Amino acid sequence: MSNWSPKILAIRIHSLATTFNRCYHRASALHRPTGPPKLSPYDVNCILRANEHTQEFFGGSVKSYDSNQLASNSPIEDSRSEASCVHTSGLLLGIFDGHGGPACSQVISKRLMRYIAASLVPPDDLRQHVLGGAQSFSFLSCHNDKARTARSRQYLEFVSEIKELYEKSFNQFANELTNTTLAGFQMHQTLENAFIRLDQDLSREAIEMPSLRTMSVAMSGAVALVAHIDGPHLHVASVGDCSAVLGTVTDTGQWVAKKLTNEHNSDNVGEVRRLLSEHPATERDTVIRGERLLGQLAPLRAMGDFRYKWTREQLEQLVVPQFGEQVIAPYYLTPPYLSACPEITHHILTPRDKFLIIASDGLWDTMSAMQTVHLVGEHMYGKAFLQPLTLPKQDITLGEISQMLSTRKAGLQKKPLDRNAATHLIRNALGGTEYGVEHSKLSHMLSLPQDIVRLFRDDITITVVYFDSEYLRNCPT
Repeated sequence: MSNWSPKILAIRIHSLATTFNRCYHRASALHRPTGPPKLSPYDVNCILRANEHTQEFFGGSVKSYDSNQLASNSPIEDSRSEASCVHTSGLLLGIFDGHGGPACSQVISKRLMRYIAASLVPPDDLRQHVLGGAQSFSFLSCHNDKARTARSRQYLEFVSEIKELYEKSFNQFANELTNTTLAGFQMHQTLENAFIRLDQDLSREAIEMPSLRTMSVAMSGAVALVAHIDGPHLHVASVGDCSAVLGTVTDTGQWVAKKLTNEHNSDNVGEVRRLLSEHPATERDTVIRGERLLGQLAPLRAMGDFRYKWTREQLEQLVVPQFGEQVIAPYYLTPPYLSACPEITHHILTPRDKFLIIASDGLWDTMSAMQTVHLVGEHMYGKAFLQPLTLPKQDITLGEISQMLSTRKAGLQKKPLDRNAATHLIRNALGGTEYGVEHSKLSHMLSLPQDIVRLFRDDITITVVYFDSEYLRNCPT
């Protein structure tokens, strides 16, 4: 090819591009909705609502949350976790998007929340809990910790062989925390330490006790987003490309979408500069190739993925014998290339902040932050009309009843199909058009064959948290 003239080369490239586009559009056409929908509205609802969960709270800044997830990969590589801290007043909510398999996301969705919860306990109190033999799960009260099969239940609770190893790591971490001082407590540093320490433990466990289980976690990876809410204080810690968006209403009733996270990928100029600054100038053209880390990984921060963190010697000794030479990326010269250090945002909630949306990139690939806020805002208003009409206990005139009925009639036109806001978002993400949700499109997206579905949609996991405006109006900051 190097002997071709620039003109011939340009013609050749144009020909290849035209062929690719023709093949792509032909493949897309083969999977456009044709004929009657394969799924009935009832079937669609059963699929969309299979994993939804709603949790209500009484007292505090959080009124409730809606959560749901829809798989594309089999098994699903997304995980989620929601729990109240037992020894402090905070609520933790997390979204974990795995890659290279589900092992890492499933494990850190449990362990990271426990590391954070223990880190928030005052050192003297934590020492008493540790001396009393407290196990890691006792620091959280989980709200949606149900498994649908015996196999997944066993995995989520960790088999005894791996549970002992995880408990040993947790106890070491907790004992170190007891030597810190409460006076030096900083939420930002606490969250950062929990992320980094868990990642270090995952690495150490695989190195010191290599097994199929520890290595499957170490060789897969996950991006993670955790929100901690305590009164008016909202902290969001993120590694990778999950996103958090705050839905806020203005004095004039307009919705505003406030992003609380930055995606750690090659589209983030600051992130690219950070990564390049950590490696020699001679690697400037190889650290990121094809918009991916070492030409392979899309997120530039993640937990696990030690094939991008361990030394070449460690990979050759521990990984190559089991996974082969291809596990070492090209131009792997000055590791580590991947960071598990989270970017943290602190926001003080006000009565204008109505809800928080946290989700994996499967949602953000299909709609913007502003679209999600509008959809949840409309859903929040319309959801009131899903309840039966109740008249006030005091005397009321016929004119007032007539006005109530007129308001309800107008509101019923905006009544959502789903009670769960996360389900409402998934429905619109897959079936939304400029004229509303189209059943044929939704049916098509939910009935794609397993061997091609990943080409059209990713795993989607969403949690929508609703705030109590009255509480926020009266609580001190």
